[in-house]
Amino acid sequence: ENGTEIVPIEFYYTEITNENVNKWEAIKFLIKKLNIRAEEVMAIGDNINDKKMIENYLNKIINGNCVEVMKQLPDNSINLVVTSPPYDNLRTYKGYTFPFEDIVIELYRIIKEGGIVVWVVSDATINGSETCTSFKQALTFVEKGFRLHDTMIFQKANPVPQIYRKRYTNVFEYMFVFSKGAVATHNPIKIPCLHAGLELKGTTYKNYSKGEQSRTKLANPVKAEKLKGNIWEYVVGKKAVDQEAKKHPAPFPYGLALDHIKSWTNEGDIVIDPMCGSGTTCVAAMDLKRKYIGIDISEEYCKIAEDRINIHKNNEPSLFD
Repeated sequence: ENGTEIVPIEFYYTEITNENVNKWEAIKFLIKKLNIRAEEVMAIGDNINDKKMIENYLNKIINGNCVEVMKQLPDNSINLVVTSPPYDNLRTYKGYTFPFEDIVIELYRIIKEGGIVVWVVSDATINGSETCTSFKQALTFVEKGFRLHDTMIFQKANPVPQIYRKRYTNVFEYMFVFSKGAVATHNPIKIPCLHAGLELKGTTYKNYSKGEQSRTKLANPVKAEKLKGNIWEYVVGKKAVDQEAKKHPAPFPYGLALDHIKSWTNEGDIVIDPMCGSGTTCVAAMDLKRKYIGIDISEEYCKIAEDRINIHKNNEPSLFD
């Protein structure tokens, strides 16, 4: 307290360290002046330094190894990850390697408690069998400490035609939703009910409670909206906003990134894509007034992402929604 004005402890720490005073001298000064413990001052200083550190990376596309870049970010600093790795060598990725386990370890460290990782992935078919890489990766996330919060499906409205090999056309990819502890933020997307306002007579719904399950009449009349399901369908590569990414071999739809960012974050939160490719996640985050960090090993893809960011900076977000 300074006279009648209450001054945050962070003010003293920042003012002192800005004057290039030795950190330990600053700590001793605060202990004496404010009568607080050294551990508290250290925690304050670390928090301030973490904020300064991450500010160097915010709203930037960074060309580099994602593991090495993430090592520079503070613990528990990111709200959401939306990314799609170059799985199963389905497409060459400029000849770079994919250190999967190292990526998962760093993601767990930098994600805030309650934060989310959306991992969009699929499997190649080799020697007549799907590789199961997606499931193996999901299990690794859980082994490293994440919860598998939801197994969602990205369904393609316009799948690429495939050669008939005695199997049905592949129209989907997995969207594994991992959480670090209990989910902190969920802004549910709702859709109109097909029979909104209908007065039900004999229709009943199963009660999925933990105890005895029974069927009872519910929702009479039918509500106007319901929670969206976990199978999300998108047209791939046709919309103008997705055409911006056509120089990248495997961009996911802008709408997919937009819907996940809306669902798991609020304005001002930090979203990262450690393998950002053409920058779809970063573009959607910026349009939704979130902060973003994009990382990619390919200088060429970083240039595509930066160009897209500049396009969206100069246009109203509503043009792309």
